[in-house]
Amino acid sequence: MGKALIIGAGGVASVTVHKCCQNPDVFEEICIASRTKSKCDALKEKLDGGRTKISTAQLDADNVDEIIALINEFKPDVVINLALPYQDLTIMDACLATKVHYVDTANYEPLDTAKFEYKWQWAYREKFKEAGITALLGSGFDPGVTGVFSAYALKHHFDEIHYIDILDANAGDHGHHFATNFNPEINIREITSKGRYFEDGKFVETEPMEIKRVYNFPEIGEKDMYLLYHEELESLAVNIKGIKRIRFFMTFSEKYLTHLKVLENVGMTSIEPINFEGKEIVPIQFLKVILPDPASLGPRTKGKTNIGCIFKGIKDGKEKTYYLYNVCDHQECYKEVGSQAISYTTGVPAMIGAMMIITKKWNKAGVYNIEEFDPDPFMEGLNKWGLPWKESFNPDMVE
Repeated sequence: MGKALIIGAGGVASVTVHKCCQNPDVFEEICIASRTKSKCDALKEKLDGGRTKISTAQLDADNVDEIIALINEFKPDVVINLALPYQDLTIMDACLATKVHYVDTANYEPLDTAKFEYKWQWAYREKFKEAGITALLGSGFDPGVTGVFSAYALKHHFDEIHYIDILDANAGDHGHHFATNFNPEINIREITSKGRYFEDGKFVETEPMEIKRVYNFPEIGEKDMYLLYHEELESLAVNIKGIKRIRFFMTFSEKYLTHLKVLENVGMTSIEPINFEGKEIVPIQFLKVILPDPASLGPRTKGKTNIGCIFKGIKDGKEKTYYLYNVCDHQECYKEVGSQAISYTTGVPAMIGAMMIITKKWNKAGVYNIEEFDPDPFMEGLNKWGLPWKESFNPDMVE
C-alpha cells in the first residue's frame, strides 16, 4: 500500500521498523536512514526476507538538502522522524519541499537551550496546508497515546473534561547503578528543567522535582512520582474542551535521583560548552557517551511500565472520573522485538500514526497534534499491534 522513510536507528526506530515489517499490507517498502549506516544495515539484516522490502541509507538529518535528495530518490508516502528533537525542523523543511507527509514522536527543541515547545512547529501550519500534506506531531506514547486517550475520553465518556493527570510509571529494573531508558541527553534535559503544569488558563512553574506524589499503579504497585513539564500539556490545553488543569507525573527511585543530583552538582548535566584539552565539549553530550546505551537495556530489564491518563469531568450534567492506561512488560517486549518497554511504547505508536496517514484514515492537510484526529482507529491499532489499553471507572485520584 505504501512506503515509509524512517529517519533514525536507535531503540525506538528499531521497534518501529519491526512493527512496519509485521504490517506489510500497509508498509510495502521502508528505507531506514541514519548518520550511522551500519545500524541501519544491522536492522535490515535482522528483518530482511519478509514481504516488506527494506533498504538503508546514510543521512545527516541536520542537512535539509541531503534529506530532500533521499526523499526524491526513495519517494516515500510518509517520513517517520525518529531522529533527535533538534532535527524536527530540518526534516519538516524537507517534507515541505518534496510534498511528503511527516510524523514525529517529540516536539522541536533548540540544541543550545533546554526548552521544548510547539511554537516552532505550529508555525508551519499554513505551509503544510498549502502543500496539501499532513504533519502529525507527537505520535509516541507521551506525547502520543496520552493525546489519543484524551480525545477518546472526550468523544465517548465526557461532555467536558476538567482535569487530566498523566501518569508515567516505569517499574523496570536493568541492574545498572544509573542509566536512562531513552536518549540520555534528552531524558536528563527534561528531568532537570523546571516543572510546569496548566491550571486556570495559564502555566504554573515549579522547581525541578519540587512536587512529589505517591500512587498505587495497577499491576505495578505504589511508586513515588514527581511533577514534570511535558510537551503534550501545551497542546491538550488548547485542544481538550473544558480543561481546567493538566499535570504530568513520572516515577523515579531515590537511587536514580541521588545519582542525577550528584551529576548535576558536578556540572555533568550542563548544556554549556566547556574547553577540555583545547577542544570544546558539552558535558551532557559527553555523559551520554559514557552512560549505558538505552538500546542495550532490553535483555537485562525486568518489570513493567504503566502509562495512562486519569480524567475528571462532566457527562450529562454529572461528575465523572475515568482512567485509561496501558501496562507493558519489558521482557515480553524484548522477546518480540529485542527492545525494552520504553522504546516499545514509543515505537509502536509511531508505526500506527504513519499507518493512519498511509491508509488515509487521518487525512487533513496541515500541522496537527495527535488529539486533533478521530481517536477510534488509533485505539483499535493499539489493541492490535501490542499496546492494549485498559480502563477504570472508579480510579484512585491524585491529590
